[in-house]
Amino acid sequence: MKDTSKKALSLKTLTKGNVWDLQENDIFRMWEAAEKDSDLKDNLRHYSDIIRSAFEIEEVKIDKPEVIKKYEARGYKVGQVRLDESTKIKWAIKKRPIMRVTDLTYENIRHISAAKLMEVIDRNFGGGWDSLSQSIQDIIQSGFDISTTTLPADRLHKPGGMYEKKVADGFDVLEIPKGTWVEAIFAKVKPETERPRMKFDFEETEDIEREDDDDEDVIVEDHYNDQDEDDEYDEDKLTEESYRTTFETNPEDLSLEAVDVADDDY
Repeated sequence: MKDTSKKALSLKTLTKGNVWDLQENDIFRMWEAAEKDSDLKDNLRHYSDIIRSAFEIEEVKIDKPEVIKKYEARGYKVGQVRLDESTKIKWAIKKRPIMRVTDLTYENIRHISAAKLMEVIDRNFGGGWDSLSQSIQDIIQSGFDISTTTLPADRLHKPGGMYEKKVADGFDVLEIPKGTWVEAIFAKVKPETERPRMKFDFEETEDIEREDDDDEDVIVEDHYNDQDEDDEYDEDKLTEESYRTTFETNPEDLSLEAVDVADDDY
């Protein structure tokens, strides 16, 4: 199925999540399409902030071929954008690379593959999964199913073991040697699930109303605060049983007489 998400995006519908779906040329195309929009000028900073969350943007102040070539050699795309009716400038734009685990965010974690994730973890830490901070682990696990195992090197690839089963189930694996042992980190992209609908939606409300119409002559008595028959009592009949405690007491221990305590007793 052809992905049409990029075609549906515009500057007005851009978010810090879906901006990672775009490439440099998409940004120039969207900006050009929005140049005639009267809201563009008032919201320029807002749009720029969203784009900058996923792209590095530099203004090309010296518009010469040799300068532009230097930008292009660094992986930038150079294009012209209109800031207002009379101002046009050139931007050099480059997608922010995800090279280190600290580059991972909740917005971009679903825009990389499991293989790319393994690359990033391997490049930044040699200590394995536990060497990652809890915040980074939480970000990764928001987009990937993660499991780990640490075994002697000669047992890791044992037929029928966890390694073989995980690979067969579509997990990518990163192996991190730890002496004669190996830690294996397994990662698989989590399927995106729709948020469950609230039960108290309009359709259900209509159903409830229809049921109420059918039972319109039925009076439901409220007995919530009524006393149960088994619990009837008379205030004049309160007895010692009503104040029973949960521990045994000795009558002699309940003497209210003051007891003198001599210094020798301490």
